[in-house]
Amino acid sequence: MIEHLELFFKAVFIDNMVFAVFLGMCSYLAVSKKVATAVGLGAAVIFVLAITVPLNWLLDQYLLQPGALSWLGSEYADYDLGFLSFIMFIATIATMVQLVEIVVEKFSPSLYNSLGIFLPLIAVNCAILGGSLFMQSREIETLGLAVNYGISSGIGWFLAILAIAAIREKIRYSNVPAPLRGLGITFIITGLMGIGFLSFGGMLTGGDEEEKPASEPTVKVEQIKSEDNAKKLADNTKNVE
Repeated sequence: MIEHLELFFKAVFIDNMVFAVFLGMCSYLAVSKKVATAVGLGAAVIFVLAITVPLNWLLDQYLLQPGALSWLGSEYADYDLGFLSFIMFIATIATMVQLVEIVVEKFSPSLYNSLGIFLPLIAVNCAILGGSLFMQSREIETLGLAVNYGISSGIGWFLAILAIAAIREKIRYSNVPAPLRGLGITFIITGLMGIGFLSFGGMLTGGDEEEKPASEPTVKVEQIKSEDNAKKLADNTKNVE
């Protein structure tokens, strides 16, 4: 349970897809003008990550890793299909995005029209592929942790786009200098929010070092050196005499 909570907080706050590694910035900047549109796209990203990360974890564990094909027989134990990781991951993502596009168009045509080209472009959203690649590189151990990581990383991206959309709606009524209006002030706000999210980096650190027992004697290196030098000086003095 602790490792699930730790992974959740890391993915949402510390290793946020937008503010920590700056993935998915194109959709983040283009579809964050209205909160309603940002909520729709953020929900779609959560759904796609929640499905694709566990599926790609299964593909990585049972097809792509060295020796993963041993379940087919001992003659397949030496096969390494790791070079197919990008192709398999992207194929899974494209399939899920197509499913999301069909569902959104069926049940919410207004949201489908407002998202426009950016809904099918989730397939090439680097945050989606980044979730699967981070899952692979960090060697997430179980399917449950993979599901947790997919959902939590999607929630992190959702919070980022929702926050910037709310700020951009309010900032329309502010007296922003003309050269900074539009993407200029958006980049500045994103940088400040990224600095704020970096403050969460100390949440899960510290307390790892074990304290030495009080009974153990502590001898300084300088003291040992000074004692050795004193002995040598005394021996040299005796030899001279």
